[in-house]
Amino acid sequence: MTTTLPVAGSTAQLQTRLAGRVLTPGDEAYESHSKAWNLTYAHRPDLIVIPESTADVATAVRHAAVSRQPVAVQATGHGVARVARGGMLILTHRLDDVIIDADAWTARLGGGVKWQKVLGPAAAVGLAPLLGSTPDVSAVGYTLGGGMGWMARKYGLSADQVRSIELVTADGEIRLATPHSDADLFWALRGGGAGSFGVVTALEIDLVPVASLYAGNLLYPAEMAREVAARYRAWIADAPDELTSSIVFMNYPPVDDVPEPIRGRSFAIIRGALIGSDADGEALLSFWRRWQVPAVDLWDRIPFTEIATVSNDPVEPTAGMATSEWFDALDDSMIDILVRAVFEQDGASPLTLAELRHAGGAIARPPRHANAYGNRARRHLLEMIGVTDSESDRVQLETFLDIVRAELAPFISPGVYLNFLEGEEKVRRTREGFEPESWERLRKIKERFDPTNMFSHGLAIS
Repeated sequence: MTTTLPVAGSTAQLQTRLAGRVLTPGDEAYESHSKAWNLTYAHRPDLIVIPESTADVATAVRHAAVSRQPVAVQATGHGVARVARGGMLILTHRLDDVIIDADAWTARLGGGVKWQKVLGPAAAVGLAPLLGSTPDVSAVGYTLGGGMGWMARKYGLSADQVRSIELVTADGEIRLATPHSDADLFWALRGGGAGSFGVVTALEIDLVPVASLYAGNLLYPAEMAREVAARYRAWIADAPDELTSSIVFMNYPPVDDVPEPIRGRSFAIIRGALIGSDADGEALLSFWRRWQVPAVDLWDRIPFTEIATVSNDPVEPTAGMATSEWFDALDDSMIDILVRAVFEQDGASPLTLAELRHAGGAIARPPRHANAYGNRARRHLLEMIGVTDSESDRVQLETFLDIVRAELAPFISPGVYLNFLEGEEKVRRTREGFEPESWERLRKIKERFDPTNMFSHGLAIS
């Protein structure tokens, strides 16, 4: 289904056609609206459009096409690839409607919705979305980038649960991509990311019948990290698909927001979530509790609405760097490199954490409708994060990450999870996120729907 809207003229005329707002440099709200969540990145577009509707988006895109402007798209500002230097920045946060269909187990989400707005209405009817570690991110960006959350081994990726995608393509047309209409776009967007093929204005997804989880964290002293890692490897060797987990090497910062018992201290953490009864959870966790009493034990029954407490990701914008790699095995030598990188530096490590997430299960199985997401066969996903307060901090962290990655090179598996990358690395490594045949198909679909690369600030597919 497509709908064509009329061409826009000048910037002033664009504002008269929109229910939403147009901001230009010098406007009072321009600076606050040009920031990404990661404060390392700041957009400097010629104009910012804040649409109130899908029709507004179509009008803005047609204006950009006539004006030959590149278009960047942002909901929450997580996962920036290329910042907007000139051109148009479309902010979708006002497209935030949520409609739950309790009978069909589905949700229709506006293009700028954060997961937090979905949790309550879904939970009220005993359902849950496949969100990730924080409800503060965009549902669209997270989902179309893949989406590996705390129920992924049981239910697969968030991208696998998409039923339809409403978007505005570079020609200004409003399209509904489903398995039966604009099927190539439907395939490409699920894994090919938001902002590379158009502006996604709505998403229909499946929900799952989960109201609560047995979930949380076990914290062991950093000195036990190698022992904990060896035991974690044994624990997940025959783990049920109902368990999605990770091992984290974490340096908690000495700030007031961190609870006093862990503030400024370092831990090896067993983190995750189990879909099952309390008895199932206690039996599974007895593997740890009977071995060594953890310094802090936070695994317990939680309502799904409190899923953010598992990872406790920061909500306030900050400046930092993240990088990621896949591994097919947790080799002792690889673990040793990570332990030394996080815990055993002369002085403080520039890393806040290194987390290894256990994949497999439903992630590795083909979804109901094939999509562009790649690297399903990989087993363990590493993310390394550091906070940077200055440019010198950033240079130091970037250099350190390069050294760690070089040491890890013999153990790294092919591919990358693009949701865990930002900036230049995300652009440079885009191709690694896809299988070779999928990459070629993506390029052809991109050329068909965006031949001039108007949407040049998402993944580097052209």
